[in-house]
Amino acid sequence: LIALAPRPRAVADQNHIHAGLRRSGTMCPTPGKNENTQAPKDAATGDLVWREEEGKSLLLPRHYSLEANKSEPLRKITVAEVAAHNTKDDLWVIIDSKVYDVTSVLKWHPGGHKTLEHMGGKNATDAFAGFHPAKVYRTMLPNYYIGDVADLKESEITLGFRRIQQRLLEEGVFETRWSYYVQLVAWLAFLFASAIALAVTSERFAGQHIFAGFVMGFFWQQCAFLGHDVGHNGVSHVRAKDLASGLVIGNLLTGVGVNWWKHSHNVHHVMCNSVEHDPDIQHMPIFAVTPKIFRDQFGFFSSYQERDITFDAAARVLLPYQHWLYYPVMALARFNLYVQSWIRLFSKDKMPYRYHEMVANVLFLAWYITLVATMPGASTATKLGFTLMSHVVAGLLHVQICLSHFAMETYHGHAMKVVDGDDDWYRMQLRTTQDIVCHPLVDWFHGGLQFQIEHHLFPRVPRHNLRYVRSIVKAFCEEQGVVYNEQTWIEAQVQMISRMKETAVLAEKLGAGAIDISSQPIVEGFFAEG
Repeated sequence: LIALAPRPRAVADQNHIHAGLRRSGTMCPTPGKNENTQAPKDAATGDLVWREEEGKSLLLPRHYSLEANKSEPLRKITVAEVAAHNTKDDLWVIIDSKVYDVTSVLKWHPGGHKTLEHMGGKNATDAFAGFHPAKVYRTMLPNYYIGDVADLKESEITLGFRRIQQRLLEEGVFETRWSYYVQLVAWLAFLFASAIALAVTSERFAGQHIFAGFVMGFFWQQCAFLGHDVGHNGVSHVRAKDLASGLVIGNLLTGVGVNWWKHSHNVHHVMCNSVEHDPDIQHMPIFAVTPKIFRDQFGFFSSYQERDITFDAAARVLLPYQHWLYYPVMALARFNLYVQSWIRLFSKDKMPYRYHEMVANVLFLAWYITLVATMPGASTATKLGFTLMSHVVAGLLHVQICLSHFAMETYHGHAMKVVDGDDDWYRMQLRTTQDIVCHPLVDWFHGGLQFQIEHHLFPRVPRHNLRYVRSIVKAFCEEQGVVYNEQTWIEAQVQMISRMKETAVLAEKLGAGAIDISSQPIVEGFFAEG
């Protein structure tokens, strides 16, 4: 498998990077040659900055304005005033020291209305840069500009990470190396064809059918990584193209809806490990990933699910055994994704390609059910074994996703207060995410999820460049004394199960009515400040 898998390279070729930057009239240094973590001063703080457009790095004006705005007197707005406009009916954000009233954008925002709601009244500079290409700064933002921030203060850590972003853009690290994805598609085609061939070419040997299910599940696991790439517009860097690719990779081949994934995953990135707002850690009554869920013994209101999540009878029965249930649940979790994809498609929210997704989902069910039903010589038990094997193996993906966040720091509300009460986008991502340490030869197995820190900091960087980004980010964190979480594959699982066991023991005592949750030292420790 290692021999057949595409070999990742740290960064794009020098000639490829240079070709992408000719439009700006600037030639960048070869990645790895320049060890300075700071971009040129004028690029980071002057009138021109590096932006990414369709995967190409361009040196462009930091701000754009409408002609009508140029003649109006400059309005100065305080940070406190911006913070007061944080509801869906009145929503302002700060981007690059400018204030924008984006209330009207909520209805049609491509990334979903919830991501905007969570950034309301806050400095959204870094979150915005992580998810938007250059043209949005030029063609959309000026329409919503209402003034400049008068008293914005930003940490040195934030400014340092922005210099790193400028360096990565200048070096062309956001550019896709197409040969990598050609090899990746060939690898996926090989897996899919192998699964089909194994399933239909045996009439007597049940073991071959079961092995076909194994290969199919492995294909789904590997396919999900490519779906993740296009879901972040990290392949072509053109939203329409990557979304169309997602319909094939996600809905048609794996049965998982791209609209559901984007709606959930975008919120996860913006509110990573927030008890009330991150859907990726809201799994009651089966899992409770942090004692903070039990803050008032009743649960919490989920802004994503728009309902109360309570410590109900089912939770009292299941949570004490969550550390035992984890792997069995992960083995079957894929069935839940099918259901969630359909629920999303029948929701009232506005979404692109709704009916295209429905057709693709039906076609997935058609080809998969046909394959299982027509396997030559297969008994009912063998067909069931094929189905279970394919879904159990694909469950590896769910374990990989959870390792990045389940044992990391969690918090309440819309903002994580880090050093000196600073709501810092970069340190929030660092505290709630961890990397998996592995050899480059097994990067194909982890599919980029081993570099979750770097991915959360710079979501549009192509997967094949994340190892290079890791070397820069880790060095900067060590230099600044900032936490950088990383463990091996086994260590991360031991830590995660241990944390789940701690919460399970607490849930058992709470369910028995034997304790006052607010007085428990472990809970007090989780709620401690400073």
